[in-house]
Amino acid sequence: MRTVAIIPARYNSSRMKGKPLADLCGRPMVWWVYRGVRQSPKIDAVYVATDHEGIFETCGQYGIPCRMTSPAHRTSTERLYEVARSVPADVYLCVNGDEPLIDPAVVEQVIPERLEGFFAANLMTRIHSPAETVDNTNIKVVTDREGYALFFSRSPIPHPKGSLSFDYYKHLGVLAYSLEALRFFAETEKGPVETVEDINELRFVENRKPLRMIPVQAGSLSVDTPKDLEYVRRILQKKLESGEIKL
Repeated sequence: MRTVAIIPARYNSSRMKGKPLADLCGRPMVWWVYRGVRQSPKIDAVYVATDHEGIFETCGQYGIPCRMTSPAHRTSTERLYEVARSVPADVYLCVNGDEPLIDPAVVEQVIPERLEGFFAANLMTRIHSPAETVDNTNIKVVTDREGYALFFSRSPIPHPKGSLSFDYYKHLGVLAYSLEALRFFAETEKGPVETVEDINELRFVENRKPLRMIPVQAGSLSVDTPKDLEYVRRILQKKLESGEIKL
């Protein structure tokens, strides 16, 4: 089974313009994400997908395979689908381009052991603080008893009325799709709930398509603000100074 990872890298992020090219210890952030994902022996190839010439040129400078995609895409999943149509694989992984501390062992957990038809899966991790729970940049998820997504929200769900004994989970920017699932997403219009919440994964939920949620322990941090960037930079600098990682 061939598995290909694709890293969507958009320059004009609404929260932090130019994120993929942000400097982290002498390397652009997209390089760190590519480096982390490429370390997995279970992933056969890794590509960056972008609509920005500067990101495309930077990837070329560092020997990172990169595909130029349409600027008309509204979501990273649509950008993924464009690349998937020209890159043969059984499973396509979407790894957000703003996770420079990504752990390849965590990414691997979303890869299915076998594939039959429609497949979509997403990683989730337990929330450890009240601040994370109420932060609307953290997308919360609830599942059924078999681990399939019931709902996603930027609000804390479920509401703790009957009990306070509950583990809250947020989704991570690591997803896996079959080509069929990507095609469904690209050819299906946004539903009303997805439009309100602005959460891509609700397209599967609103159309009763199975989306498997896989719990993992993950300490990765997505970079959404300059403050996040500085925090990650300090972590990477310590790892470089200790020899834990090398450029």
